[in-house]
Amino acid sequence: MTEMCASPAVAPDDAALAHLLAPIRARAMACTACSLHASRTQVVFGTGSARSGLLIIGEAPGATEDATGLPFVGRSGKLLSQFLGGIGLAREDVFIANVLKCRPPANRAPKPEEARACAPLLSAQIEALRPRIILALGLSAARWLIPGKAPMSVLRQGEHSYLGTRTLVTFHPAAILRNPNNRGEAEADFARLAKLLGR
Repeated sequence: MTEMCASPAVAPDDAALAHLLAPIRARAMACTACSLHASRTQVVFGTGSARSGLLIIGEAPGATEDATGLPFVGRSGKLLSQFLGGIGLAREDVFIANVLKCRPPANRAPKPEEARACAPLLSAQIEALRPRIILALGLSAARWLIPGKAPMSVLRQGEHSYLGTRTLVTFHPAAILRNPNNRGEAEADFARLAKLLGR
């Protein structure tokens, strides 16, 4: 991955962001860079606002996301909304995207070549959004954003950088639904995030 200069601190307003994202969205909708385009129902580009300065990145769309074209819907999305609400944010205040814009079969983890194919779209989104902080949800997203093989326990404790932007890591909501014992740690991660956002 190539490091880029840190983005300007001032994020675009919603109207400006829609204008900046329009050509990137068009590229995503027409993308055939990897084999996933053949099985997708919809491209899951991402949605939200830059107003909070927070960009949330997951690994890939699931079945419900593929059907609706929206990221983090269903049970995982509801839990993510609860965590955001706990620090005074609504989904509409943040931008939510994934490393992959198309659903892998059977919700498997992204393959490296698929993530590489989607990387220019994600990089372009980050440049347009100019987030103050990126929050990576889950090990697959974290491993793509942060080179190396550090375990989740290590990644969660540190502060990282992706394309010049401060990056934090926490559990994917689906992992918490499978193992509710991780919920307290995730809440602590969101509390740390709130402090960095000045909330």
